[in-house]
Amino acid sequence: MPARSPAVVVMVAALTAWSAAEAAEVWPQWRGPEGQGHADTAHDLPVTWSEAEHVIWKTPLPGRGWSSPVLDAAHAWMTTALESAASEADKAQRLAGAKNPQPLQVSGPVTMRALCVDRESGRLVHDIELFTAHEPQPIHSLNSYASPSPVLAGGRLFCHFGDYGTACVDTASARVAWVNNDLRLNHENGPGSTPVVWGDLLIVHCDGSDVQYIVALDQATGRVVWKTPRSGELQDNPDLKKAYGTPLIIPFDGRDVLLSPAADWVYGYDPATGRELWRVNYGVLGFSIVPRPVAAEGLAFLSTSFTKPEMLAVRLGGGDSQPEIVWRQAKGAPTMSSPLVVGEELYVVSDKGIMTCLDIHSGEVHWTSRLGGNFSSSPLFADGRIYVGNRDGATFVIKPGKDYELLATNQLDGRIFATPAAVDRALYLRTDTALYRLEKR
Repeated sequence: MPARSPAVVVMVAALTAWSAAEAAEVWPQWRGPEGQGHADTAHDLPVTWSEAEHVIWKTPLPGRGWSSPVLDAAHAWMTTALESAASEADKAQRLAGAKNPQPLQVSGPVTMRALCVDRESGRLVHDIELFTAHEPQPIHSLNSYASPSPVLAGGRLFCHFGDYGTACVDTASARVAWVNNDLRLNHENGPGSTPVVWGDLLIVHCDGSDVQYIVALDQATGRVVWKTPRSGELQDNPDLKKAYGTPLIIPFDGRDVLLSPAADWVYGYDPATGRELWRVNYGVLGFSIVPRPVAAEGLAFLSTSFTKPEMLAVRLGGGDSQPEIVWRQAKGAPTMSSPLVVGEELYVVSDKGIMTCLDIHSGEVHWTSRLGGNFSSSPLFADGRIYVGNRDGATFVIKPGKDYELLATNQLDGRIFATPAAVDRALYLRTDTALYRLEKR
């Protein structure tokens, strides 16, 4: 057989690399391809790990941000914020676990950035400056200026920072395509809502103490396509009008519905036009909504978040019929962590580390167990197991089912606020200081 020329060898190698990249699984948004915490294609994931076990690489990250990683075929993308000057009191509170419920003031400008890490080597290949907030609002000690997770779609990375702005990055060139700084609101505690994509739109929650609306931007230009004010009556206290929720787009009754939790109400919208289809009052005080809803078997599951949180199961109505709350459960309801459905069971983790398993149809409690620590991250179902991390850097691996079975507890340096991504045979887990690729060697 004749020897191949160098040019042919290079071409074959390039095509092989391209094919491998094209075949690589992607993770385009927070909580996975469907936004509900399922990694359907991950397999042979590690059950145990530590700083010395199953770490393929660990990449230190600049700045501070709680956004969860999203993955294209070759890279992991995140956002971060560089705070130019924080008071020593602020720093001490954050390092101590930041239990003070009051917002913390950061003095000086904050620069918002997008980070890109090579999935194969762990090398930080891009650190892209997006824009600067010169007079940032105060922020909660448990929050960051880069908590909303980015979204990947059509070769673009969409990075949202609430009141401070939204930016689009061309992932091939790593150049900023556009910036929109017009979506203004008073967060009180910093940004938290992650955007979603639908068709050629980027849809964003803007629920502040002063204004409450939902808006869609054109993905190509960043211009507003539609903007819909929240219609439900709210409490008089401005602090009870805010929310930090993320919408979920679900197919239902032959159409896509934008399921949108806000203060006191959950709304259904037409994602194409922003037209309100329906709204349902929680029946209890619900504000500062953080958990993203999930849906299964015609039911949507959401938490009313702070003060006295409850998990609600809402039966979605067909046609023009109004949805209704079919059960509510206060036991173990989270204020930050999003719920997870696996089979006929709903799993929730409270901020104080109590995990509860409920029947999705009745709300009946199958079991509760104290995992330990405090939680902000949301659970992930991957490779037949549930993974969830706490703010002390521990990740708990649990076998789903009507009986509680803890498979492993794994400790890493740093704190976990972000939710991991799982593709192929690897977990991509972000702490407050680094991104890890965890995989069996």
